[in-house]
Amino acid sequence: MKKYDVLIIGAGIAGLYAAMNIPKTKKVLVVCKDIPWECNTFYAQGGMVTALNEADIPLHVEDTLVAGAYHNNKEAVEIMSRTSLETTKDIIERGMKFDRDEEGNILYTKEAAHSAERIVHAGGDATGRYMHYFMMVQNQHQLQRNTLVYDLLIEDGRCYGVNALVNYRHETILANDVIIASGGVGSLYEYNTNSRTVSADIHGICVEKGIELENMEMMQFHPTVFVKTPFARKLLLTEALRGEGAWVVSEDGRRFLFDYDERGELASRDIVSRAIFDHKRKTGQEVYLDFSMFEEEWFHKRFPNITKTFEAIGYKFPQDRIPISPAFHYAVGGIKCDTNGCVEGIDGLYVIGEASSTGVHGANRLASNSLLEGVVFAKRAVEHLLSKESIEVKVPIFDKEYNNIVHHEKDKVYKRRLRKIMWEDMGIIRTKKGLLKAKNAIYDMKNRDIGRLLELRLNTASAIVEAALKRKNSLGTHYIES
Repeated sequence: MKKYDVLIIGAGIAGLYAAMNIPKTKKVLVVCKDIPWECNTFYAQGGMVTALNEADIPLHVEDTLVAGAYHNNKEAVEIMSRTSLETTKDIIERGMKFDRDEEGNILYTKEAAHSAERIVHAGGDATGRYMHYFMMVQNQHQLQRNTLVYDLLIEDGRCYGVNALVNYRHETILANDVIIASGGVGSLYEYNTNSRTVSADIHGICVEKGIELENMEMMQFHPTVFVKTPFARKLLLTEALRGEGAWVVSEDGRRFLFDYDERGELASRDIVSRAIFDHKRKTGQEVYLDFSMFEEEWFHKRFPNITKTFEAIGYKFPQDRIPISPAFHYAVGGIKCDTNGCVEGIDGLYVIGEASSTGVHGANRLASNSLLEGVVFAKRAVEHLLSKESIEVKVPIFDKEYNNIVHHEKDKVYKRRLRKIMWEDMGIIRTKKGLLKAKNAIYDMKNRDIGRLLELRLNTASAIVEAALKRKNSLGTHYIES
């Protein structure tokens, strides 16, 4: 049984930036489920928001509140925007190379619902990959792969560590402080853009422990995704494409988004997703992303990743248009915490990044605020953690029996059923009838002979459905047809 000062669950941007801010004198363990780059950060294309200067803070705050349907925690939004001036500077000073022009000035881009060009990017359209690699190299603490956390060790309002499968063997890992940075819930949905490791296990543990989840009905769908692939993770076409001027068109080439919102392609994600979903449903026809207005050399330089990825499956950009569909993209809600990442009522437990709900995103996340949220609240959680008085506590005996530890043979069938239910009934457009159908199906599966990991997924899925049933009116990403 190993004991650490800090255990960080997750090696995406939030987990790694937290590790970067903890001194080497502390005994720290960062764990991830698979290989470290199998995480959502790695697949983030567009970029990271940063307030440009003091004067831009109120504008960035307002853009975030508008996108979030004013359901946000305004204090958290202000903290995020203000702190971005420090964190972006820190990341650049440590050596992160964002894209620059010939004179060496950082290039900023604009995405949907932003009032200014304030998004920094790297590798053209590979920001997450570049930032992840940079932070992996910067990490001076132990990083352990193939570690699947299946329980939090909590007693009398304190977290003492976790039970996990490490290389398929059961281990208890103890820590004075545990930081959850495990990401969102993508694998619950049939169509999603997330890493295969993002499956909502930790949220499911929280449901079991009575730890509050917040805004779980607020699930964001990315409007422009190529879903005609056999893999669970579908291919994202970054919002920066529309920011730079790409069009969403019907089969006959008409830009139908203006029928739904005067901003057309630059309306917020929830509006564009619903419009595409609705148009496909009404017409039964494909919807395409059209790049024909771009000059070839510029496009290849600005979007090298997208060009290469789609060339491999037979598309030639910018000449070809590509069929698109919305897909699940981001969990706006999550494990409830304060602006220091503290989980209320549980000492020694923090949550940061997409796993958390600080209220910063409200009812809908503003494009590219996610990487920023990851770094800002990682920094704040670590500052809070390091400022505490360290007290020696006796670890209780944890002897819970797990009858259904990992997988049962029928889990795959149920998992597929769950993903279909979540997409059809808990997706972009919801109905009360559909939500009740989903609730019944989830409860039915929970009463079967299932593995521990599927049980945790079902816990999270039922929390999402319950939250959606409670909210009677549409708001942000939660759109309910009467």
